[in-house]
Amino acid sequence: MSDLNTILTQQPFLLIDGGMGQELIRRGVSDKSALWSAQALIDDPSLVLDVHRDYVTAGADLLITNTYSTNGNRLREMELGDQVEPMNRMAGVLAQQAASEADRPVLVAGSLPPLNGSYRPEETLPYEEMVELYREMVGHLTPYVDLYLCETMSTADEGRAAAEAATESGKATWVSWTLRDDDSARLRSGERIIDAVQTLGDLPVEAMLFNCSFPEAMTAAMPALASLDERRGRHFGAYANGFTEIPEDWTLWDGVANLEARRDLDPAAYCQQAQRWYEAGARLIGGCCEVGPDHIAALAAWRESLKVAA
Repeated sequence: MSDLNTILTQQPFLLIDGGMGQELIRRGVSDKSALWSAQALIDDPSLVLDVHRDYVTAGADLLITNTYSTNGNRLREMELGDQVEPMNRMAGVLAQQAASEADRPVLVAGSLPPLNGSYRPEETLPYEEMVELYREMVGHLTPYVDLYLCETMSTADEGRAAAEAATESGKATWVSWTLRDDDSARLRSGERIIDAVQTLGDLPVEAMLFNCSFPEAMTAAMPALASLDERRGRHFGAYANGFTEIPEDWTLWDGVANLEARRDLDPAAYCQQAQRWYEAGARLIGGCCEVGPDHIAALAAWRESLKVAA
């Protein structure tokens, strides 16, 4: 178990950090690199540390490692296979350093991402191949993290494969699925939420979330997750993105230059969506791509208002 329950005895909800990749781009990292956020681990790791620190200052209780683009499948395809271990370990060290500098307990989650592209369920690898690739990441990250976050999972099997490798470490494990950007309450694969939850089987998953979809899609799906008997008392939550859309033919190999940020999702508007998640029972709340330190600070301020009201 992580220290999740301890934090939730002190706070109305655990505050997850915001997006890393798009925040790094705002700070000068190329938006054309297929490495996306991982490019900073090569060019200027201090930028990654600065982003982590800014999220701590904003009020985050949980930092996510900058390992979204450091899986072995991606790095080997880019002829960077010799960098799998050093890049993952560096990302772990940077998040751990920022957490250790905080004046309060801050957890570190090891990000286990999609292995063959985001939002592309048709591109997922065979199950056993996914498990082995996730085990590779877990082997490098475990010394630096408090828990694992299997994030942006587009299919039920993808979520289970990541969770299988993560739970083998003995660390707490959370699974987060990405949803279709509509009110269907379905994964990008078209699978129902209940199917994704049931596919986890008896794996000791501590929490379940949605991430990297429109906040409105998460608002529509939250009651479905909250009401599932199969949730078995696990905590749940969400951290949405702020993109205008994800083009049908887009892949991370193209870089992110053609992905645009919404203009109607400032910190106040994002908080309004998060309030709906909280009202549905979500106790794990944060942000993903295009949700930055200002958004997290606004969520922290709202959280303080909840404590005062109580």
